[in-house]
Amino acid sequence: MGRGRVFSREFKLSVVRQVVSGEKRPAQVCREHGLGEGLVLRWRREYEARGEAAFAPHQPSETETLQRRVAELERLCGQLALENAILKGALRGSLSPSATR
Repeated sequence: MGRGRVFSREFKLSVVRQVVSGEKRPAQVCREHGLGEGLVLRWRREYEARGEAAFAPHQPSETETLQRRVAELERLCGQLALENAILKGALRGSLSPSATR
């Protein structure tokens, strides 16, 4: 069993379907493909939790997307407020009576 191997989504689904359907026992699948039983168990849990959507890249929910956007806008507003304060300070310094002499 090698470490750090990357398995395709299709491969993972194929392995898990064989186990879930009863076509093959987990130990048999592990031997055939050189997989650890813990790995197959993890895949099986994800499959049971997410069904055919398992192993697909995580798609953020609308709420997560909106939260990320709000955080980005808040950061931008903070940056603009800081820049505005710096510019106001510079403007006040350039308009002071000592600056006109």
